[in-house]
Amino acid sequence: MASYVEISRCNLIPLSLSSLCACHSRRPSSSSLKTLILARSNSSNLRLSLLFDGSRRVFRVPRGIYVNYPRVITAVASTGPDRLDEGETKEVDSASELQQKAGQLKKRIVFGLGIGISCGGVVLAGGWVFTVAIAAAVFVGSREYFELVRSRGIAAGMTPPPRYVSRFCSVICTLIPILTLYFGLDVSVTSAAFVVAMTLLLQRGNPRFAQLSSTMFGLFYCGYLPSFWVKLRCGLAAPALNSRVVTGWPLLLGGQTLWTVGLVATLISISSIIAADTCAFAGGKAFGRTPLTNISPKKTWEGAAAGLAGCIATSVILSRILSWPTSFLSAIAFGVLNFFGSLFGDLTESMIKRDAGVKDSGSLIPGHGGLLDRVDSYIFTGALAYSFVKTLLPLYGV
Repeated sequence: MASYVEISRCNLIPLSLSSLCACHSRRPSSSSLKTLILARSNSSNLRLSLLFDGSRRVFRVPRGIYVNYPRVITAVASTGPDRLDEGETKEVDSASELQQKAGQLKKRIVFGLGIGISCGGVVLAGGWVFTVAIAAAVFVGSREYFELVRSRGIAAGMTPPPRYVSRFCSVICTLIPILTLYFGLDVSVTSAAFVVAMTLLLQRGNPRFAQLSSTMFGLFYCGYLPSFWVKLRCGLAAPALNSRVVTGWPLLLGGQTLWTVGLVATLISISSIIAADTCAFAGGKAFGRTPLTNISPKKTWEGAAAGLAGCIATSVILSRILSWPTSFLSAIAFGVLNFFGSLFGDLTESMIKRDAGVKDSGSLIPGHGGLLDRVDSYIFTGALAYSFVKTLLPLYGV
């Protein structure tokens, strides 16, 4: 008997028909594309390689057949052992894995730079531009959060809120940053919580506490906490005019009047978070040995220490450049606060994803996953940074 291999869209299906060795194509069915059938006799040692021109991906399939995936197909038959050498197999697989990682890294860098430049411009603009950007991010993030809540992993142990309630809550979360800019955060959140609770309690059927708790946490996590960035950037309007960077800032871009304590604090906080994530990743890759927590097995104590050092260093350096805060100890404390806010924000989202049974919160950003995967480090940090600047610094001096 011979074994046949049918290849349709790179799906390999073993068949058993005859003992001849042939290579021919047949017309595809309405549900498939081009199909190639290879027959190979068991009595002869034959090695077949399928080369699909133009692709870098290599797939290992049974009976010594290698597929290099795309559209133009070349079939090559040669006598030789039925199976390839194990070392050659590992070499091909490792090359394919390296190519995939390189492509993934390139996507991350390109989209990361684009997002960073865009966010920098939004932070400098401030006002309603910054607020609308926060509101848009809140809308996308809240949709991803409720999709995680409704996922099989979390919904198996609780009753998720109805879909119309989760969508309504996403809209409410989106309005909170805008209302915060004009009416304050307290009034906005109190009104939003009341409306969402009434919507849940008046739904048809039997309302469950699990629905109320998951929705209220979504309101807190996706709406209330991000709004502190609006209070930090737009609410702290005291001028910061004691820096060379400020005095030399072009009048076309706003001049000295653009630079406020809120802007400087926001820039230092965001830069510190970026430095913490980057240093933690690099330090964990180079020196990571001791797991930090079961919530995120890839995080290590060594990576966390590197992230803390990078966060503090960035906070101190920028405080010297921007002349705020003027106290060296205040700059260190600000860096420590930003680090712990980013770390526990990251761990909180990792816990939600772990219970949901997913790797990423979404697929919005190529190479990065969902929006929550990129902004999880910022969710708690805005509230901590605002509290530090508004409460602690006046108490102990800047």
